[in-house]
Amino acid sequence: MSSAAPSPSYFKRHIFFCLNQRDNGEACCADHDAQGAFDHCKSLVKKAGLAGPGQVRVNKAGCLDRCAGGPVAVVYPEATWYTYVDRADIEEIVESHLKNGQVVERLLVPPGVGR
Repeated sequence: MSSAAPSPSYFKRHIFFCLNQRDNGEACCADHDAQGAFDHCKSLVKKAGLAGPGQVRVNKAGCLDRCAGGPVAVVYPEATWYTYVDRADIEEIVESHLKNGQVVERLLVPPGVGR
């Protein structure tokens, strides 16, 4: 057995955007331009030099089962759930959390909010 320390994570943080579209008329993140928020976040992360191994990965996700808090994104490894309204909210998440490690309290999805 090796006593070597585990290797560090490939990415420091992941942000997952729910892009789920429901065809039955139920609320979903796609109804709130989640794709646009994902694209904006990805662009900001790249522009800030935060993209790539050892840094931040912006990911698409299917249903994250938090539709009532939507649109939603979650940052790991902290498991911080965010909701957002516009591009300025995404910019604040990137600058505060992804770049500086500071949670944006005003954008947190309340605990227990799910489908």
